[in-house]
Amino acid sequence: MKLAIQIPCFNEEKTLGEVLESLPRSLDGIDSIEVIVINDGSTDRSAEIARSYGARVISHISNLGLSAAFKSGIDESLRAGADIIVNIDADNQYRGEDIPRLIAPILNGEADIVIGNRRPHKVKYFSPLKRFLQFFGSFVVRRLSGINVEDAVSGFRAFSRRAAYKLTVLSGYTYTIETLLQARSKNIIVKEVIIGTNPVNRPSRLVRSISSYITFSIATIIRVFTLYNALRVFVLCGSLFVLGGVALLIRFAYFYFTTGGSGHIQSLIIATILTLMGSTIILVGLVADLIHFNRKLIEDLLERVKKIEIKDSRLQ
Repeated sequence: MKLAIQIPCFNEEKTLGEVLESLPRSLDGIDSIEVIVINDGSTDRSAEIARSYGARVISHISNLGLSAAFKSGIDESLRAGADIIVNIDADNQYRGEDIPRLIAPILNGEADIVIGNRRPHKVKYFSPLKRFLQFFGSFVVRRLSGINVEDAVSGFRAFSRRAAYKLTVLSGYTYTIETLLQARSKNIIVKEVIIGTNPVNRPSRLVRSISSYITFSIATIIRVFTLYNALRVFVLCGSLFVLGGVALLIRFAYFYFTTGGSGHIQSLIIATILTLMGSTIILVGLVADLIHFNRKLIEDLLERVKKIEIKDSRLQ
């Protein structure tokens, strides 16, 4: 059983050494541990520090962002033969000593993805606004994904080899929300474990402003949820238009039979427009649902291609 610990890194020379120092060298149930640092276009000494600790460094020529670094780490971990992959940030927010707790549900066959729950509402160095946004965002993800998670955006996660093959990250911003929304549709079991955190002494590079973070997060949630629940979303939206049209049609019919309908022809026109719009949206949903089946076939093929590239015969 091999564990790969991947660390996406962009200009983290001040904290990367502490992160690498905190990582376990051996664990019960694990035969070997490999540390992989994804150097995402750093211009400081991050790569040099990583190598000094014996980590393998995968470098991007330029800064491609967190999602790209995460995907590179997953791919490299699979190539390295990892049975379990742990993702930990390079800013020293998470504690390496929590890794045994994080991987335990995977080792015991209880989960495919394990999320480190920071209990954001109790983190003292989070601002009240950040606590609220974390709480509300996790609530929305819970409702949409059907997965009971308290800390949906935690980057401290463990993945089984099976989950790593099945997940397809499309977002260019962050992978945290997208992987959760995908998990249920791909029959990936997700669990949380309580973890501790260290104070972070610099602003988040992912959250450049609250408004941009909210905008990108909402866009990701809508896009991914619609991608995997197209029929449900379009039928719901279309039905609202149709119901609005029917309501106006009933209004027109009432006045038509009671007063002759004089002066209410606009209700009939708007009712017709709303009904046609709703019907069109529902038809788009049916087409999107057909595309959904094609996408599932493509994702299955992509999973098989990954296994062929890596020459993996363990998961068929």
